[in-house]
Amino acid sequence: MTKLMKRALPAAISLVLLGGMQGVNATVNVQCPGDLDGDGTWNSPGEVQPPNTKCMHLIAGDSFAVMSDTNPLYTFGFAERTGDLPNEVIANGILDAEWPGSTIELEEGQQFYLSLTNVGTVMRPDLFDPHTVHFHGFPNAATVFDGVPEVSIAINMGSTLTYYYNIVQPGTYFYHCHVEATEHMEMGMLANLYVHPRQDAEGCASGGCPVATRMGGTDAGAPTGYVYNDDDGTTGWDVEKAIQVSGFDSEFHDASIFVQPLPFALLETDYPQLNGRGYPDTINPSELPAPADNLEPVAGHPAGKITGTPGEILNNGTPTQVQNALVTMNQGEKLLLRLSNVGLDRFWTITATGLKMKVIGTGAKLMRGVTGHNLYKETASVNFGGGQAMDVLIDTADVAPGTYFLHATELHQMSNRTQLDGGMIAEIVVN
Repeated sequence: MTKLMKRALPAAISLVLLGGMQGVNATVNVQCPGDLDGDGTWNSPGEVQPPNTKCMHLIAGDSFAVMSDTNPLYTFGFAERTGDLPNEVIANGILDAEWPGSTIELEEGQQFYLSLTNVGTVMRPDLFDPHTVHFHGFPNAATVFDGVPEVSIAINMGSTLTYYYNIVQPGTYFYHCHVEATEHMEMGMLANLYVHPRQDAEGCASGGCPVATRMGGTDAGAPTGYVYNDDDGTTGWDVEKAIQVSGFDSEFHDASIFVQPLPFALLETDYPQLNGRGYPDTINPSELPAPADNLEPVAGHPAGKITGTPGEILNNGTPTQVQNALVTMNQGEKLLLRLSNVGLDRFWTITATGLKMKVIGTGAKLMRGVTGHNLYKETASVNFGGGQAMDVLIDTADVAPGTYFLHATELHQMSNRTQLDGGMIAEIVVN
């Protein structure tokens, strides 16, 4: 394979184009109530944050992510740039897209203003793709903010749109780009998103559950939080972890960076991942270093296998994989797993060997019947398809301390393309 960074000249041309578009035909305009300088925060003199208001600024662009066998793949994605001034966002966002994108964590009752700036695909200056944010599963009051390009606004290169959401429904969601959805989602425009319920701050209407400790509750036995407004305390949790189940087709990603026809009909995951990593990277608590362009084949090895020889550093040296899938907790605590399947080509089955899983919510809905009876499901594994999200509780009251594995049930999904380390394996460490 030729070196990826031989695209330096087209990338430089693209930067010039972006600079021109920002100044002439487009603009970075962040709308955030009370924010006077457009950085999406209330840190400057005279700025006042309105009650129950949250602002966030994301960029949409391209970068590279390193697989567990150190194979770098070209990606599209999101990353947070809240706090950057408008004239800094595009320059700072170039090759800064993360895999997965920055997590969005919200509170029921908030007014949420999400600004998205399209910084362009620098490694593909022939592309002028718009991007959107689709808040998957959320009941938007207006289709203009839904992110589906047929009925809402898409954001061109160098431009910004601020989405508005009235956060009325707790649960586990995710967000993704809905422009050319199969391509952009496969390329990595996916991220975790979840909403905490009012019950965390207000307790149960019946008085049967205390205010959550994350909201200042001090009652003995109070959980860190609740998953839903259950009014009986049965969705209480002590440790929370959002994990996206996903996978990349390396042939698709390579075709994109080398400007080849995209093999949509042949799409098949060969790098299964949890939160954008394969094992053992899943349990590394640190951000992964920026990948290097070291894809030159070696005699006696399959084409595309890495050489281990240091190459040119990609992403301008910026780490773009900052999330992990490691869980650490104490015996007796309850773990909430916010699971979302964003894979495009299959259902995934996930299990936690030696631990009992209780599904208490699906599709951002509490599993409760019309008569008020809880329909929670105890299971050894969960099977779910693309676009589905599940809330799973694991109670360690009767669990021996030790390390337990959260993993796919199909063996080939616990390795990467080269059948080495990798795949859908993470650890739940019970102290």
